[in-house]
Amino acid sequence: MYGSDPTGAPPGAPSPSPDGDRRALTRLLDELGRLPGIGPKSAQRIAYHLLSVDGEEARRLAQAILDVKRLVHFCPVCFSYATGDVCDVCADTSRDRSSICVVAEPRDVSAIERTGVYHGLYHVLGGVVSPMDKVGPEQLHVRELMARLSSDEVAEVILATNPDVEGETTATYLARTIRPLGVKVTRLASGLPVGGELEYADEVTLGRAIEARRMA
Repeated sequence: MYGSDPTGAPPGAPSPSPDGDRRALTRLLDELGRLPGIGPKSAQRIAYHLLSVDGEEARRLAQAILDVKRLVHFCPVCFSYATGDVCDVCADTSRDRSSICVVAEPRDVSAIERTGVYHGLYHVLGGVVSPMDKVGPEQLHVRELMARLSSDEVAEVILATNPDVEGETTATYLARTIRPLGVKVTRLASGLPVGGELEYADEVTLGRAIEARRMA
C-alpha cells in the first residue's frame, strides 16, 4: 500500500538505521543482479517494486521461493523437475513409451510440451558437451540414457538439443553412441534458427520441427 512501511514492520516498531537500510537494498540489488537476464536497471525496477508492495505480498514471494527449493527435485528417471517420486510425464501411463526426446535442460521439456505435438517420454542431459567449459559426456546424464535404452521398449530417440555448436556436438556424439543399439535416432528438423534456443521458439515453429524431424 502506498505510504506503508515497505519492510512490513508493525506500527511502533523501531525503525532500522539508515546504514542498515542501505545495506539491505544493496544486498537485494546484488542478489537480483545474479539472476540470468537481469541487468542493473532490471534489478532496480524489481527491487523498487518489492519496496512498494505490502509486507504480506513480499512474504508470499519469499515463501514461494523457499517452497520451490524445498519441494521440487530432479526426477530420478528422466532428470526433469518433479514434485512427486517421479515427474508428471514419467508418471503418465498414457505417454508413448517407445519414444524418448533428449533435451539439454528441464526448461526445454516445458517448451516442447507447450506444442501439444509430442506425446512420448523425455530425458534431460543436464547440459551439453562443451570442451571450452570442460564439460564432456561424463558430466551429463548420458550413462542413465543408455541404461534406459537397454530395454526393447524404446524404438526412437529424438535429439532435441539447441541448434548451436554445442548442441550439434552433443547430438552428433549421442547419435554415434546410440546407433549401434539398433534404436532409430532422429533430430529436430530445420525451422529452428541456427544459434537459437528452444526456450524462446514459438509453439508453431517448434511443433513443426518435431513433426518434421530427420534422421541424425
